[in-house]
Amino acid sequence: MSLTRFIINIRSSFWYIPSLYGVMAIFLAIVSLKFDRYITNLEMIERIPVIFLTDIQLARTILSTISASLLTMTTITFSTILVVLTTFLSEFSPRTLQNFITDHSTQRVLGVFVGGFTYSILLLLFLRDDLSSTFIVPSFAVLLSIVCLIMFVFFINHVSKWMQVSNLIHNITLKIMEQIDQKFEDVSEVHEDAPWEDWESEELNHIKPQKINLNTSGYIKHIDLYGLVKQATIDDCIVKVEKKVGEYVDEDSDVLSIWNISNHKNIGYYEKYFSVAKEKAPIDDIEFGLTKIVEIALRALSPGVNDPNTAINCIESLGKILTKLGQKYLPRSYHNDSNRNLRVIFEHPCFYDYLFKCFYQIRKYGFDDTSVLYSALKALTSISESNSSKIKAIIWEFTEHIIEGINKKELLTLDKRYINEQLEALAKAADKSNVYKPL
Repeated sequence: MSLTRFIINIRSSFWYIPSLYGVMAIFLAIVSLKFDRYITNLEMIERIPVIFLTDIQLARTILSTISASLLTMTTITFSTILVVLTTFLSEFSPRTLQNFITDHSTQRVLGVFVGGFTYSILLLLFLRDDLSSTFIVPSFAVLLSIVCLIMFVFFINHVSKWMQVSNLIHNITLKIMEQIDQKFEDVSEVHEDAPWEDWESEELNHIKPQKINLNTSGYIKHIDLYGLVKQATIDDCIVKVEKKVGEYVDEDSDVLSIWNISNHKNIGYYEKYFSVAKEKAPIDDIEFGLTKIVEIALRALSPGVNDPNTAINCIESLGKILTKLGQKYLPRSYHNDSNRNLRVIFEHPCFYDYLFKCFYQIRKYGFDDTSVLYSALKALTSISESNSSKIKAIIWEFTEHIIEGINKKELLTLDKRYINEQLEALAKAADKSNVYKPL
């Protein structure tokens, strides 16, 4: 297993931060006991206010009370998390559960409770009559319990904010924007390779590839392309990734095709460059984040909910994401080594793929509502205003697709006027005023 894959698996675990806090609590308990014995042996205890000192009986009472209280607070916290997850599952989307579970604030609250309980119970275990007549460590435990109480109040406020759909949409949008900034470079900062540099891809049609599959099943959550390029360079071969991030694979799925150009005898181990999980994870998958926002919008547009304002909020967020995405250089399918030799072929989504992914379901189920249709056209206008002519052409092509699906006979006169105003603004932003035709 590669180091990158190992780190991703550890960081994506729900128990990563609580376990880390628990280990820190064990270390802190040992240091506290050492400190307690140290100041006792040096007779420095006389300089400490008596209010912070306890005898063995009072120390055990305080520590046992704190341990029981923290365990109760931890149980309440877990119950609250289950309530939030049930709400997310029934009201928003099953895919949004991960956003709350993997949120670091949620994990830190649990971590503080686990650490506080571990610290208190270890002190209760290690304190002995023969160690000293007075102890200061229970005061440390009391201080830690106050911190836990503050964290509990913070958690209640945190949960109340997460239960609001607008905050959930905002959180998902920020996560996707961060992923875009980390994954893609600005168009102005990238020098695109010339077409002739990928001449090797034409020769692959005459060579039979070697198929490689993974010895596991699940969803691909990360592909180390840099590692693949490096390994392919060592093996002097060309590798094609047959699956995308977020796709499901099993033991029979062909994940890689390898063309051994120079008949290299030993082919390296490529499975370590793939990270597979039992469920989809938004570590390296922008499309999965977009799917969450789209599903919230679709759930809001369902007849049982009938909440178009939430759908409009989702469309506005999708517009912000696509505006940023249009300003980024989306990587091409060919990845070269330092000598400009083709090494890895990996099909990346283009801007149109992201655009279609965002709006094709909303178009089908929500554009009968004039307000939803208007907000979508407004979002497309914002995208066109901030991007290049290439993106504008894609936006207008998709706009024609939307217009084609509108049932114009069911629109009232004022509805048509309302839509035509925004449609005209969109045509102007996309430099298509000459081909614009009102409904």
